[in-house]
Amino acid sequence: MSKTDLNIFETMESEVRSYCRNFPTVFTQAKGHNMWDEDGKEYIDFFSGAGALNYGHNDEKMKAKLIEYIQNDGITHSLDKATTAKGDFINEFNDVILKPRGLDYKIMFPGPTGTNTVESALKLARKVTGRTDVISFTNGFHGMTIGSLSVTGNSSKRKGAGVPLQHAVTMPYDSFVGEDLTTLEYLEAYLENSGSGVAIPAAMIVETVQGEGGINVASSEWMKKLDDICKRWGILLIIDDVQAGIGRTGSFFSFEEAGIQPDIVCLSKSLSGYGLPFAITLFRPELDIWSPGEHNGTFRGNNHAFVTATAALDYWKDEAFEEGIKERSEMTHEYLEYLVQEYPELKGKVKGRGLMVGISCEEPELASKVAEEAFNRGLIMETAGPNDEVFKLFPAINIEKEALKQGLEIIEESIKATVKAPVAN
Repeated sequence: MSKTDLNIFETMESEVRSYCRNFPTVFTQAKGHNMWDEDGKEYIDFFSGAGALNYGHNDEKMKAKLIEYIQNDGITHSLDKATTAKGDFINEFNDVILKPRGLDYKIMFPGPTGTNTVESALKLARKVTGRTDVISFTNGFHGMTIGSLSVTGNSSKRKGAGVPLQHAVTMPYDSFVGEDLTTLEYLEAYLENSGSGVAIPAAMIVETVQGEGGINVASSEWMKKLDDICKRWGILLIIDDVQAGIGRTGSFFSFEEAGIQPDIVCLSKSLSGYGLPFAITLFRPELDIWSPGEHNGTFRGNNHAFVTATAALDYWKDEAFEEGIKERSEMTHEYLEYLVQEYPELKGKVKGRGLMVGISCEEPELASKVAEEAFNRGLIMETAGPNDEVFKLFPAINIEKEALKQGLEIIEESIKATVKAPVAN
């Protein structure tokens, strides 16, 4: 079999492509925590499809269920018609995820991507409250369509909209203006003062851990107070769990640690378990005031994703699975703290929660250089933050511990090669 010429992507594909520039090879196979390119080179994947492959590549059980479904001529496309695959998913999701957590949510199937679920959440919040504005937070990222971009902080992504992005107000995220300043007092002062220019919004949308924004973590205390403010002012709280959810931060939902129950929850990315496009929007039953067809989408009935998502929920039936995430998280955090201490040239700071972690580097472009060196050594990871100042680790949440250790060691070797040599103790 002839190899693919990388030049075809350079000459024929749009300049908008990005990840292929950071990982300049042609991938051909993937399994678990590994990927292989056409030259047969093996890579450890600490990228996990930007959080869409939390269980790794080509999980055997999910694959077997999907192949069986396809071979039996199961429904592939169904819009929002009732299908066996959808019914199985709804029942399993309710029994395995919602009921044990005491969560009473209706399930909406918007289009299959993260920005689709965010758009539906924003639309519903405005419909329910009759208000227009939405409060979002600094460095937040919620998607690339117009509504989602309006509540996204990244200036380069906002610029791509080509039109004014309106009806959103940005407030400082936890610790945005310093560790000792309480940003929610600032926010509440705007709500209380009729001269502030900030109207009472329909909703506030927030990530408990910001991925694209630089692996910034909102404390449980901050989240609880935000929830309290929303309740007192009759504002709907939307948690965007597209990237931080499905076990990435340690529990199925990232907000569980804070002990809150948001009004609306956005899920996508790893929901299918297999990398298939799939999103849902969860909301309190009393908010379900949609008229039939008022929000729809041709591909909201992705039955192949229903099949693999249902199989993926088997992981969550075993308490040891969540314990395993915790163990891997502790291993990773300890190693990152060691790297920050051992290599002061990084001027680094460990950030994140669970297996959504990274090291922020003060030196410009250093994180990108470490990520590039890691790729050359057989590890795939990306950067995050307003200036790509964080190298970001997203290993599979069930990665073999030996592979996790091997990947962390590659990062150390990459740091060593980038900063030349560690300072002697």
